[in-house]
Amino acid sequence: MLEAEPGTRPTWRHPGPSTVVLQIASPLPLRRRTPSIHAMSLMWAGGALIAVNIIGTIGYKIIGGEQATWTDCFYMTFITVATIGYGEMIDLSTHPGGRLFTVGVAFFGIAAMTYMFSSVTAWILESDLNQTLRRRRMEKEIGRLDGHYIICGIGRVGSNVAAELLKTARRFTVIEEDMHALEAYQEQHPDVLFVHGDAADDDVLARAGIAHAAGVFAVTGDDSRNIVIALSAKQINPLLRVVARVHDIRNGDKARRAGADEIVSPDFTGGMRIASAMIRPHVVNFMDQMLLRDDGLRVEEVLVPPTFQPRTLATLKLQSRDFVLMATHENGHWVFNPDAEHEIRPGHALIVMATPQGREQVAAALRKS
Repeated sequence: MLEAEPGTRPTWRHPGPSTVVLQIASPLPLRRRTPSIHAMSLMWAGGALIAVNIIGTIGYKIIGGEQATWTDCFYMTFITVATIGYGEMIDLSTHPGGRLFTVGVAFFGIAAMTYMFSSVTAWILESDLNQTLRRRRMEKEIGRLDGHYIICGIGRVGSNVAAELLKTARRFTVIEEDMHALEAYQEQHPDVLFVHGDAADDDVLARAGIAHAAGVFAVTGDDSRNIVIALSAKQINPLLRVVARVHDIRNGDKARRAGADEIVSPDFTGGMRIASAMIRPHVVNFMDQMLLRDDGLRVEEVLVPPTFQPRTLATLKLQSRDFVLMATHENGHWVFNPDAEHEIRPGHALIVMATPQGREQVAAALRKS
């Protein structure tokens, strides 16, 4: 139901043992922009250049006398400052300080022009024009992605998700509404592909390439927003996989009904991890070592493509130092340590312990068969 108090934004409350609040976003307040240091420098440089031209024009008028027109004096100043060097329009020999005055005009004029050009360059690099060009290049690169992942929220959990995707050589884009959090992540990973906006917005998801994505991580710090992200993502692309983060485990059913394929509660998982560290320390240590290795060694799953012709493991010759076949998942059933005569069919999943290179080798072998 919708609830609102005077002067506040309306909220939607879902009845039940656990309350989920969905806030209807209001427009962000406009920030008053102040001139940057580069814009101020550009103003000072332009003013200095104008002053040099005015002083030079007046000076040459005094040097040239009545025979020199104001146009000739300005032209003499301009070609001196611009270092064009077409020749003296004003006869400087009639005045003892004429050439020294020209040296002064050239020195201060060239200095002002150099300072102005450097200020213009710095201002362009800082301005929205540069940001617009970068955003367009990034949007084109995102548009070329296929089978990538989308991380909605790049906080503590989202940054760890991104680190795992980087270690296992998987492409991804980031959606983040908090520009400070996005900039902090960019400092460590300047090449990250990102979209600044609300991940619950269909247009933002579309800009992140959700139509061609393999999965979405809804890992913001707000359960209600993660539920809306799962709902929006599944409506746009029903085929992708959505993993949602929930603080309250009671919100798990709501997230599943919204479209999430998997629910992860950091509090619940953390409790299980602590208990496992006590009662099965060697297993936990093995898993930790595998997750912390820099070579990307992981337990991975490789799906058998629909075009695969049924064959036995012996004929596939899946042998390499980069992977170890551990099990297969077939129509809801597990087959651990399958023998050489075990038949592999389309739709099966091979569970392998592999490096990123080993995972690609298994996938390539299945595509060729």
